[in-house]
Amino acid sequence: MALRLEIFDLQLFIHIVEVSSLTQGASRSAISPAAASTRIKNMESTVGARLLNRTPQGVTLTSAGRSLLSHARQVIQQMDHLAFDMCDFRGGLRGQVKVLAHTTSLTEFLPQALSGFLAAHQDVEIELQEALSDDVIRAVSSNEVDIGVVSTPVTTGALWARPFGRNRLVVVLPSQSEFVQLPSITFADTLTAPYVGLSAESALNRFMARVATQLGGEYRPRVQVSTFEAMCRMVEANVGIGIAPISSVERYVKSMNIRYIGLADSWAIREHILVTQHLEALPVLVRNLAQHLADYAQTHLPGPVELSYGNP
Repeated sequence: MALRLEIFDLQLFIHIVEVSSLTQGASRSAISPAAASTRIKNMESTVGARLLNRTPQGVTLTSAGRSLLSHARQVIQQMDHLAFDMCDFRGGLRGQVKVLAHTTSLTEFLPQALSGFLAAHQDVEIELQEALSDDVIRAVSSNEVDIGVVSTPVTTGALWARPFGRNRLVVVLPSQSEFVQLPSITFADTLTAPYVGLSAESALNRFMARVATQLGGEYRPRVQVSTFEAMCRMVEANVGIGIAPISSVERYVKSMNIRYIGLADSWAIREHILVTQHLEALPVLVRNLAQHLADYAQTHLPGPVELSYGNP
């Protein structure tokens, strides 16, 4: 059975679902709510099933709607891929690539990894956002984003996956901390200490909170900041202790009166993985960027992290 659904209507449907509101979804699509309602009713008539449940609080998906949403996202992404590939015939790569990454890769590895590619392709734009690794896998698998970077432990499933460096989380300490003389410490043993953390929305903050809950404790930083540098400044001022990747801390320990020790937990050693759909299914732009990042990681990013006792 052939369904005649317009690309505009599929994008409208996605917009409505993303904001759980027909009115706001219509606004995103630059049409009136009445026109949006008519288009959704026509879609429901075409597929022969209700797609949305309408309530005073907004709209929710029916079973048929959930199925359509998955297909709609794939169709829209394929249209974007088609547009990307056609650009190649007009000379040079151009377009936008969506990249989702966990905190450490986003702050430590991706800036340099992306800079060379962007310098070589002036008409390329990259939308870079932060998320937990499990959320990155889901977004790449459902074609919501083009490329992701995750950290172990995580299951990549059928996605194309390549190594993207390694790092290690350490405990950042004021120089006078009672923990300074220890070679390492478990995260559980630090939970009674006051913490300086990243913002509540950061993937690292959410990850640490989840680990603390699994340990039967609670991770509630008394101060939240937006960067690892600000975290180290707060630690230097004896506000609390912090958790940060060793690559960040080593930059600041030389100029600040802080120390660090290793986390003894196995999850503190982070293997980073680049993921995307299989290369042959990707548009040229996304495929070239994914291959560039994989090649960059192989030649520039760190191997296994060794952390011995002692600080500068």
